[in-house]
Amino acid sequence: MPIPHIDVKAQYAPLIPELEAAFSRTLETGRFVFGPEVEAFEREAAEYLGVRHTVGVANGTDAIVVVLDAMEIGTGDEVICPAFTFYATAEAIARRGATPVFADIDPATLNLDRGDVERRITSRTKAIMPVHLFGRPAPVDELRELGVPIIEDAAQAFGSPGIATSIASTFSFYPSKNLFALGDGGLIALNDDELLERVKMLRFHGSRAKKDFFHIGYNSRLDAVQASMLRIFLRKLDEWTQLRREAAARYAELLADVVDVPVDEPGHVYHMYAVRSPERDRLAAALDEAEIGHASFYTTPLHLQPALRYLGYVEGDLPETERAARENLCLPLWAGINEQQQEEVASVLKRASELVAS
Repeated sequence: MPIPHIDVKAQYAPLIPELEAAFSRTLETGRFVFGPEVEAFEREAAEYLGVRHTVGVANGTDAIVVVLDAMEIGTGDEVICPAFTFYATAEAIARRGATPVFADIDPATLNLDRGDVERRITSRTKAIMPVHLFGRPAPVDELRELGVPIIEDAAQAFGSPGIATSIASTFSFYPSKNLFALGDGGLIALNDDELLERVKMLRFHGSRAKKDFFHIGYNSRLDAVQASMLRIFLRKLDEWTQLRREAAARYAELLADVVDVPVDEPGHVYHMYAVRSPERDRLAAALDEAEIGHASFYTTPLHLQPALRYLGYVEGDLPETERAARENLCLPLWAGINEQQQEEVASVLKRASELVAS
């Protein structure tokens, strides 16, 4: 049987009766924008994350843009971030008129390298934006030592205890995420009351009540139907995270002599199970032939993307980022993937690896 890269339906299928009940509840209220479901999810998410406040927005990209705007980061400012991440990280910075400054990554964790970040700080640096890539917490404590405000792009790491410890953290609920919606959705987590007030106004046209407008804002709101679904999924998240970690441990045992497997750490929630190999393309072709889903991410890293050529980066500027782009291979993983499926993935990779070696 074919094995998908991600099987979201396998996670939500047992919950369909609860999801249908939540949808009916929302229909009965007639409140589809803001309202009790959004307010309840924001409270429950804040409690889960251990922060004072969360603010629901339309998607993870808007979450970053709104935070940058609330912090008054814009034209002439610089924000340091990785180039080995999804385009939205840098896109949001550029949308504010600020300059994304790319730092290289640590080859073991694929997260920002503190030393390279430090070398790139200037008088124009207004924030550092680490990404908790593939669900592994970035070295936020080390980066905080540099004395620059931290904005965490935590889109891939909801459920990790090592996140949401900075001035603001942003999340995406895209359907492939660990905590997912049945569509788009995003969240901002923060502790500062003044920043909270500005964030809440910015997501709603710069207004408190759609009468007086204090900022040039956005129309970016988490809708009530998605909030009602997220409340159900949030209650399942710890169980799902444990299942992901168990699956990651199985892969590590099965593939230890085949590819470079990610080193485990307690806060890693395995949004993706990313292995590395110089023979990535041959291994991927073998998975294709066996009808096994997989993905290789950020194969053209951000500093080499056409839309960001104006920043002046060239190939070779970020060697570890570029090597990771050539070598990463993300294997099938979701909460509930079974041992037989993982063993089949490992078997295909082992055979392909032996053919390459011969």
